[in-house]
This record gives sequence, structure tokens and C-alpha cells, in this order.
Amino acid sequence: MGLRTRLDDPVVQRRVGRYAWVMAWVGLVVGQLHALARFATADGREDLELPLTRAWAEPAAELLAPLLEWGDPDLVYVTYGKVWFPVFVGFTLAAFAVHRRRSAARRLGGFERWTWRVVLAAYVAACVGVFLDYWTQWTGEYNVLFTVGWYVTLPAFVLTMIGSTVLGTTLLVRGFRPWFPALLLAGTFPLAFFVILQVTSMGSAALPIMFGFGLLGRRLATGRVVAAAPPGPQKETVGGVSWPAGAS
Repeated sequence: MGLRTRLDDPVVQRRVGRYAWVMAWVGLVVGQLHALARFATADGREDLELPLTRAWAEPAAELLAPLLEWGDPDLVYVTYGKVWFPVFVGFTLAAFAVHRRRSAARRLGGFERWTWRVVLAAYVAACVGVFLDYWTQWTGEYNVLFTVGWYVTLPAFVLTMIGSTVLGTTLLVRGFRPWFPALLLAGTFPLAFFVILQVTSMGSAALPIMFGFGLLGRRLATGRVVAAAPPGPQKETVGGVSWPAGAS
């Protein structure tokens, strides 16, 4: 049984939805430990030159020192970085589930259909990238797979940011409900580059996606409607022509 077929199962959809919602919060919290670990590395110290980053990171690093100083800074960094793979898998699976719901309801237009294809491919590539970045690293000495991972992560990151923004905007234009998760997706690019990356590290740039699909996942988990459009005016047929109800 393939992934698409399994995602048609309401029980699987509920499990995926629950997982995506939990992972969004894990990414929010543990992702900041990863950011603090990065700031302690040679390559990450320059991030502290950003005033907003320095304002929270320096006192947080002192407060959480036992969680950050148990090993070599690079080892701590790649250890906490491992959180991104299950987090990215969470929103990716939720995205596939929402896509299946929307496809089953025959709500995919031509442009939206292609946008979904690009976005889902970008999410899968991002999962591969973060796996190579962190799950192939088990010491403070980086091996060649870290570099390979970066070459996968960089284009996947750009495509994920732009694609999610286009997808969210498309869903809003097409009357997607609930609208707030679509708004989060539409705000991915501006939120990432003008807010999130001024405060924390690169992994957290995906927070709008995590919570966009996390919220949709929570709806899947509780059996509520996902991917619906707002109800249009009722129509009646007179003389073979459809008219809004009550029209004369």
C-alpha cells in the first residue's frame, strides 16, 4: 500500500495530524536550543551580531548552560539539529494529507495543482537535506555528508520558502477554509526573512509552515473539515439555467 493510499485512511490522517501538531511545538522549543548551540560554534558566533538575536540568546545561553555545555559546541549543535528531521517529516506528511483531502474533494485548479506538486517535492527534499545535515553526524568533526546535505538543503530551503508562500496565497484566493493556516503559509517568505531570521537560526524559518500544517493537522486529528471552500449562494434551476436562489 503506497503513501497516497494510506493517507486516504481517516485513521492514518488523524495520526498524521496529531504528529504534525506536536512536532510544530517541538520545533518551536527544541529549535531554539539548536539555535543557541549554533551561536556557540565558530561559524555561528557571527549571528550574535544581530541585535535582536543577541538580546535573547546571551541571557538564554547563561540560563540553559547545562543543556549547552555538556560537550564540544559542534557536537551539541549537530545533536540538537537532529530534531529538524522528525519536525520536517511532520509538516510534510500533513501537507500530503491535506493535498489528498483537497484532491478527493476535487478542489484543485490547474495552478494550485502544480503549486502543490512543487511544494511537496520541496518538502521531501528539505527532509532529505536535514537528515543528511544532522543524522549523518555523530561527533564534533563534520564528514563529507554534511557538505552534501548543505547542497540539498539550500535549494530545498529556497523552494520551500517561496513555494509555501505561493501555495498559501493561492489557497487564500481560492477561499480555503480555515483561512488562518493558509495565511501562515502565505506569510512564510516575509516572516522568515524579515522577522524569524533576524531573531533565531535557519531551521526556525519553517515555523510558519510547521504551524500552518500543524493547525490543519489538529483539525484532521479531531475529524473536523479541512480544505473546504466557503459555502457559495444556493442555486435553483429554472428553464435549464442555474440562478441564485430567490432571484427573479
